[in-house]
Amino acid sequence: MLIEFTHVPGKTHADSSAPFFYDFAETATKLGLIEDGGFQKIIVDDTAGLLTNMDIAAQVLDRTSSLEVVLTHWAGVVDPTVAARQLAAIDARSGGRLALRMLSEPLSDDDAETRPVGHTVIWQRIDEYLVLLKRLWSNDRPFDHEGAFYSIKGGYIERKGPHGADLSIRMGGQSGTALRVAARHADVFELAPGSIDEVGRLMERVRAAAAEHGRAGKLRFALPVRIHQGASAAGHKAVDLSGPPAQVALSLLAYTGLGIDEFMIAGVDTPREIATVGRETLALLRNSLARREAETPQAGAFAPHPALRTQARV
Repeated sequence: MLIEFTHVPGKTHADSSAPFFYDFAETATKLGLIEDGGFQKIIVDDTAGLLTNMDIAAQVLDRTSSLEVVLTHWAGVVDPTVAARQLAAIDARSGGRLALRMLSEPLSDDDAETRPVGHTVIWQRIDEYLVLLKRLWSNDRPFDHEGAFYSIKGGYIERKGPHGADLSIRMGGQSGTALRVAARHADVFELAPGSIDEVGRLMERVRAAAAEHGRAGKLRFALPVRIHQGASAAGHKAVDLSGPPAQVALSLLAYTGLGIDEFMIAGVDTPREIATVGRETLALLRNSLARREAETPQAGAFAPHPALRTQARV
């Protein structure tokens, strides 16, 4: 069973208000440790917004050789044709190491004047936006589009990315509307935090929604996890774990029995924390999975022990 680990940057410890990517000279050292420490991916999600995220993503890709950069993105910030062109260029520049993480956010005030703002409307906009991105990444001739949210005349981008319309897309959500859109478009579904039972129930809902599009077996699942090295940090939504590396690895091991493919690790931001978690916690989990598979070759998954039903603190 292949488990991937994604680094979710937080704040720098020297200045709790400074984002992880504030000083790229310092960040370059951390990126090297992340890449060498067993992480396969890194999230780019800066509070400055989409355009800053694109710039940071390009810099991270230039400074690494194997990390997949997961670019956080929102529909409506940039015109679909412009976004498709920029994302394809970044993906091409990286040699195909870019992934797109689509989040929902409220529509703008201008949109509110012309249509009712609500949860369903937001996800309808995301759906139309992703349809257009994929079409722009794959079409071989210009097309016109007139939809509820976007109007395109002669839509076409000449230079496609290495993946074309197959650029990896990550989504999340818990409402029926969100799950239907994610089931149609997502390659990776980012789960909400919760106990093993709660996470398992959400996964079943996602699989059921994906089955309606013939994609039940095509989705991978990622679980957010916060590893506490010291005092607990408030305001983060993740499965909270603390203790020795072996204890943390054992708790994560329980979640893998659900069929989770990836852990999104937060709370690991200093060079020492990155190196320690990579060398100890992640390595212990990989070794434990290898032993389990060797003992139960046909299973590949196993039922979590009741004692390991870790609760999420939100």
